[in-house]
Amino acid sequence: MKEKNKVLFILLSLLMIGNFCHGQFIGYPFYKYYSSQDYHGGIQNWKITQSQDGLLYVANNFGLLEFNGTHWNKYSLESGTKCRDVLVDNDGKIYIAAQGDFGYYIPDRLGKLTFVSLADSIKGEKRDFDEAWRVFKQNDRLLFCTFDDIFIFNDSGELINTVNPENDPDNFFLVNHQLYLNQVEKGLSILENGEIKKTDIGDFFKDMTISGILEISNNQLLISTLKNGIFVKTGNSISIWNTENQNTYKSSNINQIIRLKSGEIAIGTQNEGLFILNSRGEIKMQLNKGRGIENRTVLSLYEDIQGNLWLGHNNGISSVALNSPFQHVNEQTGLPGTGYDALLLRDTLYLGTNNGLYYKDISSKNTTFKKVENASGQVYSIQQIHNSIIMGHHSGTYEVNGAEAIMLANIPGTWTCIDLKKYPKLVIQGNYKGLSLFKKSEEGLQFLYELEGFKESSRVMEEDEEGNIWMTHGYKGVYKITLSEDLRSVKTEYYGKEKGLPSNVLINVWRLNNNLIFSSERGLYEYSTSKDRFVKSSFLSDYFDENEQFVSFAEDALGNIYFVSINETGVLEKSTNGNYQKHTAVFNQLRNVLNDDLHNISTLEANKVLFAAKEGFIHFDNSIPKLQEINYNVIFTKVSILNSKDSIITYGRQMDGEKVTFKQINKKIEIPFSENSIRIEYSAPYMNGQFDNEYQYWLENNEEGYSNWSVRTSKEYTNLREGNYTFHVRAKNIHGQLSTVATFEFTILPPWYRTNWAYGTYFFIGLILSVLVFLFFELRYKKKTEIITEQKQKEITRIDSELKTSEQKLEHLKNEKLKSEIKLKNKELATSTMHLINKNSFINSIKSNLNSILKRSKNQEVKHEISRVIHNIDKNITADEDWEHFSIHFDQVHGDFIKRWQTDYPNLSPQEMKLSAYLRMNLSTKEIAHLLNISVRGVEIARYRLRKKLELERSDNLQEFILKY
Repeated sequence: MKEKNKVLFILLSLLMIGNFCHGQFIGYPFYKYYSSQDYHGGIQNWKITQSQDGLLYVANNFGLLEFNGTHWNKYSLESGTKCRDVLVDNDGKIYIAAQGDFGYYIPDRLGKLTFVSLADSIKGEKRDFDEAWRVFKQNDRLLFCTFDDIFIFNDSGELINTVNPENDPDNFFLVNHQLYLNQVEKGLSILENGEIKKTDIGDFFKDMTISGILEISNNQLLISTLKNGIFVKTGNSISIWNTENQNTYKSSNINQIIRLKSGEIAIGTQNEGLFILNSRGEIKMQLNKGRGIENRTVLSLYEDIQGNLWLGHNNGISSVALNSPFQHVNEQTGLPGTGYDALLLRDTLYLGTNNGLYYKDISSKNTTFKKVENASGQVYSIQQIHNSIIMGHHSGTYEVNGAEAIMLANIPGTWTCIDLKKYPKLVIQGNYKGLSLFKKSEEGLQFLYELEGFKESSRVMEEDEEGNIWMTHGYKGVYKITLSEDLRSVKTEYYGKEKGLPSNVLINVWRLNNNLIFSSERGLYEYSTSKDRFVKSSFLSDYFDENEQFVSFAEDALGNIYFVSINETGVLEKSTNGNYQKHTAVFNQLRNVLNDDLHNISTLEANKVLFAAKEGFIHFDNSIPKLQEINYNVIFTKVSILNSKDSIITYGRQMDGEKVTFKQINKKIEIPFSENSIRIEYSAPYMNGQFDNEYQYWLENNEEGYSNWSVRTSKEYTNLREGNYTFHVRAKNIHGQLSTVATFEFTILPPWYRTNWAYGTYFFIGLILSVLVFLFFELRYKKKTEIITEQKQKEITRIDSELKTSEQKLEHLKNEKLKSEIKLKNKELATSTMHLINKNSFINSIKSNLNSILKRSKNQEVKHEISRVIHNIDKNITADEDWEHFSIHFDQVHGDFIKRWQTDYPNLSPQEMKLSAYLRMNLSTKEIAHLLNISVRGVEIARYRLRKKLELERSDNLQEFILKY
């Protein structure tokens, strides 16, 4: 009978676990709260909306609030009145409705939002309205709704109609392009063709304040009221939407109701915070002060592009990550302390922290965890063993029975327990000082004794198919443990670095894919029985680096593997073909919240796990879409000069025609060199983990490439040189998705002394200076040259003087030499001439002697011979070779006189040539007669004939003519 009860217990447990679903409460969504001190505005936030660029706008008591993902900006009206409603049009204009005014914001020339009042275009007493409560865009018309009138404008800002309701409305709603008015005296009305008409169910809502209208189908409207609950209009009939919760809705005082992208309904209340309802009006979740949010009053609701739900409180603003697969189970759910282990059994969830063990029935509406008695202090594990719930605690081993913990063994520091396959009746327990043995019984577990032979702290253990227990020690290595035959002691075999492991530290063992996998300091390992050593595991090698260090694993019923490593956290989602799909990006938001003492992942059921966190646990639902790919941009929020009073260059926005854009239209931004230090501020309006956005920047023409990733949202550059610059910035959100690159172009003008005009002036001045320098140096050179020339001239004069002296001396010597030579020549010539004279004289004397002999001789024969000798003498006296020698020496002495004379007077006879030479020698007539062998009279006759041939005048002296020739 007891065995049947045991089987029934297990079946019921499995059945109840299978019924666990996301609709059952585990924890609260992640949220971020902004107080009025954070956004520097008033306490009340009446409306929230978002632009296409991702910026958030809030109608606040102090004006219009803007959130760019990093900073809040406030734009107050000149009158200082409250802003009641805000609408961002497709062209980027921001329309507001406020106390005593309405209009729109557009950027000025610097990009700062400035208010343009449309209410001021209203003439007469209509302008003096009290509250503009709502603004709507109906097709191409703008509707500004006050408590007195409805003003209708066209897109150009021209008033085209004014509608005056018979009774003052207290709220307005635009549903499917139809404007609904709530008039307390008349009920629900509509604006149709410029007239106010009561609806067919209008009377039902007399004396009620309608707070919201939603279209839930083509023929159904969901209508919420402030104090009367929620109704559904179907055709012409009205009914309560959810009878069970109607009183809750009445007492909560509903301020706003919206439909979420998931199809669920979000309700913001005055007294009870936020309700999330399904399509049947059933409450799926309630967030209230201290239970998921910081304020119980929710005045406004808005679901942003990323699926976050923004709440405008009576004092503050909250962002709730409804679309996240994570929920936080922490002290707001009644669970204090750091999470360590969890167990879901039937509808009861047990959570162990360093403060104790807590439990909760997740099927009930009670959202608070309760503490198990006698379980205070550090809890290490919570397990279902046999038909018992066993808690491993710092003070010992406990069995949990309902809301109470009963000690089973007073052995300090119970880490974990293992059902032994080889011994089905036994359970082995690891503790601070070794191992203990427990026995299963009908009453539960019973402590037997501590096992001998092993005293190491045994926190992580798994049993293999052969019944060996593998225990991994945090800093000593791995132990293979086997029970002795008498089950009183254990035998151990140590495995460390010498057995194939990379080191003896940071080793853990996990059961994955029904195999034992050992994580180490560098990668995953398996035990090889044949080699009796550890070898690298190929399991999961396609998804991780071979040296990845893991700290925690868990596998759910579907085979999905959840992991935490040093570098990343995520899930390997198992597909039908046995492969895995790795998801890590969505887990980045857990990087700073997980328990870093003893990492743990507890599987609750298929697709649902709990990560042990620094504060409680993080519940992860793998069935919820993990990440929505959303394109987002980086925007420039301010560009300013650092060293200037009037420092703002731009606030980022510009008008592109009639449209507001954050893209840089004016790219001719020129900054004087005196203001060459610039500060650029930027932000990425990505609202999921917005404070974890990281940025990379790069100033082209100043830096080589992008910087490292950083959370800083501004960058300063100082002392930039002149030139054209382009600043690039991109963002990476918490999920690792990159934004598009935003660029900002600007030019640093050169200083006046490096402008083109300056360079032209420099060139001109340089040219003049060059000329002046040239002239200076030219003048200096000339002077120096003149000095040098003068010095050289003096030197030359000196040298010339010396040279002349030398030349004179040389000339003198030469002349002396020539004179000597001439003297010698003349001497030779004279000698030759005297020789000729003497010879001829001698011959003439011989001739005279012979003539005397001839005259005296009687012998005819002798006379004949003497006559013949005399004849030969006469014949040859002038043909002597001495003339040739004479002429040579004569020309050398007298400058080739004979040659020149013969050339100029070729008709002279040889006798006349000789006469000329003798006259040149200034010989006397007698001497010439001897030389020519003629008489003195013959010389006179020869001189006469020579004068005639020279064609001299009578007055011309022949000898002077020849001497001068």
